Amino acid sequence: MAETATQGLLAFWHLYRLPLLIALATVFVIVRAYRKLQPKSKIATASSIPSSPRSHSPEKSEKVASHDEKITEKETNTEVVEKEVPAKPAGPKRVSGKKPLKVASRRGGSDQESPVSFIQPIVFFASLTGNTERYAQVLLEDLRAAAHDQADPENRERGLLPPQIHDLSYVDFDDFFLNTPKAPSTSPGTRYVYCILVPTYNIDTILNTFLAHLDETHNDFRIDTAPLAGLAGYSVFGFGDKEGWPTEEEGFCSQAKEMDRWMAKLTGRKRAYPLGFGDVKNDAESSLKEWTLGLQDILGEIVSNGGLGEGVVGSGDPLESDEEEDLDDEGSSTKASGRKRNKAQGVVDLEDIKFSSENGSGAPIPVDFTTGGKPSAPETDKEMVPKTSPTYASLTKQGYTIVGSHSGVKICRWTKSALRGRGSCYKFSFYGIRSHLCMEATPSLSCSNKCIFCWRHGTNPVGTTWRWKVDDPELIFNGVKEGHYKKIKMMRGVPGVRAERFAEAMRIRHCALSLVGEPIFYPHINRFLDMLHSEHISSFLVCNAQHPDQLETLHRVTQLYVSIDASNRESLRKIDRPLHRDFWERFQRCLDILREKRHIQRTVFRLTLVKGFNVDDEVLGYADLVEKALPCFIEIKGVTYCGTSTSAGAGLTMQNVPFWEEVQQFVTSLDKELERRGLKYGIAAEHAHSCCALIASERFHVNGKWHSRIDYDKFFRLLEKEKADGISFTPEDYMRETEDWALWGNGGFDPNDERVYKKGKKKTIQAAEEVQGSS
Repeated sequence: MAETATQGLLAFWHLYRLPLLIALATVFVIVRAYRKLQPKSKIATASSIPSSPRSHSPEKSEKVASHDEKITEKETNTEVVEKEVPAKPAGPKRVSGKKPLKVASRRGGSDQESPVSFIQPIVFFASLTGNTERYAQVLLEDLRAAAHDQADPENRERGLLPPQIHDLSYVDFDDFFLNTPKAPSTSPGTRYVYCILVPTYNIDTILNTFLAHLDETHNDFRIDTAPLAGLAGYSVFGFGDKEGWPTEEEGFCSQAKEMDRWMAKLTGRKRAYPLGFGDVKNDAESSLKEWTLGLQDILGEIVSNGGLGEGVVGSGDPLESDEEEDLDDEGSSTKASGRKRNKAQGVVDLEDIKFSSENGSGAPIPVDFTTGGKPSAPETDKEMVPKTSPTYASLTKQGYTIVGSHSGVKICRWTKSALRGRGSCYKFSFYGIRSHLCMEATPSLSCSNKCIFCWRHGTNPVGTTWRWKVDDPELIFNGVKEGHYKKIKMMRGVPGVRAERFAEAMRIRHCALSLVGEPIFYPHINRFLDMLHSEHISSFLVCNAQHPDQLETLHRVTQLYVSIDASNRESLRKIDRPLHRDFWERFQRCLDILREKRHIQRTVFRLTLVKGFNVDDEVLGYADLVEKALPCFIEIKGVTYCGTSTSAGAGLTMQNVPFWEEVQQFVTSLDKELERRGLKYGIAAEHAHSCCALIASERFHVNGKWHSRIDYDKFFRLLEKEKADGISFTPEDYMRETEDWALWGNGGFDPNDERVYKKGKKKTIQAAEEVQGSS
């Protein structure tokens, strides 16, 4: 019977299988369509919120649970639908809705911090013998006195609090270096500054444990990259013994340097003041005192500004366009973003830019090509570099601070290098000027040449006569100083900046009027020079030998330069691309004036060698120019290629940059030609790092030694005596002996600084020296 039933079902299936399959398919399609047409419900439950990996840790589960309870509907940015959740869902749960916003980090603090009202310094120290503890107490008292002096009874909502002090041997590292200390409930705007004093030992101490903790904190994937970013800043001072470890490379203050690097990583590069060093056998207390004074100034600025300040590394401001990219490994991501920001863009020549006039019509920049007669009257209401102009935007992007309407200031890469102990420019080797004490400025951004090797990418204004508004010299003088100091302060967070040099840099001792444009073009240049000299700031002024009238009436400067970019008319036209039609006649007249001034002040020929333009077969021509003007010194330097479209359009490429060996060969050839003519000159000094050499008149060769350097204190004494009594003086009256390491053949790099090689050059040089030594 069962067999009969089975046969009956099988017969039924064969008879009706097609209609049954069609019916099932129809039902399935209807159900799918129905579900598709239904509106999606946005469901978010506690289980749909992703949990942190740390939430599985037993000791953290309680904290995470309480944190999760505080997540509101606004924070998750979802619509919560109240419904009963089954105890055992029958399958994977579908979660729909918008992606929740990132919750503020447990360790990093809230993204929206309270406004800064009070700064709380905390002094940390480590000590085995008690010396560092004694220094820490000195720092504590100084900061306590600073807090008392800065207290304002009329303003009880902002100020510097008395400092706290902690021995690293007795603190729980997690309390201070894993999380930022919590501000008091009564003052939520209180921010902390860590001041860390540590010695360096060659044995295992608490410092090894502490540094290992910082290392682990930074590399722990469960902890934010910068868990101490909530600090207002930090600074480290190290103590060491130079008798045992003469240099930093050999271990002097090495643990302080390592601590500074880790703190930079953990705070998001909030270095409030540069790393300081003190030699316990020599100047530890005085170095600490100087470092403390600088730190106190920064604390006052943080209180006033509510942060590290504009442009300081760690404040979120962009780097300058020419900022050095080797800022240490602590900022690799910052370097990458900096390179991306600084990607070269096309620059339009200022002669081709059209500005809108008052009536709205466009007109090209007027350029006066006259060769004589009275110059046209200046337009007193027109600014040379208006803030709304492309010129202003381009120059500020290159790192300039525009002062007034026609002046500018900028710090060069050598200033940054000197601040980090990596060497000064050739002016230190030749003339004794430390780059971190030098301000590079100009009272006139306009120039009458368009040199193919101009560093400013052709963005500065051009013209042959002054036809713009004239700013007051006092405005320019105060403005360039303020701009320079502001840029120096921006360097305090850069890795490697030395505290003692940072402090020295806050007092300008020298001004190089060679930034861009033609400084002698400014109508009140003599008044501006007098202001520099009144504050004992020496002056090096560079002109392009196209303004003889202004050169003739120029007051005394510490050193007067004339750019000699070619030895004949045709080469000068190709290289300098002058706007004056009588440029060669103006050039010759300036040489005559320079000859007259050579016994009144130091005069310098500056030769910029451009291979393929002014090097080959021009030694005789340059010797003719030297014979005509008889300058005190002749600087010979290889051109620096900027890599801009402007230079490429003029035919300048890397092939036009001479090697140091080629510069040396040219210098030797010119020296021999001058000697053949009976002109008393000799090769005095060199700075191979700048590809620059100095030929000097034998007037500065005394007792068998070169005296190319300048006694700046004596120069100002003689200058003041000349103004008071009318007693004139000569360049020989304020000369100083050239250092041995700067003489020709010795390289010219200061042995007290560290030479930094890039792209494997150091290894190549060391290998060559080893091969040379073995042979």
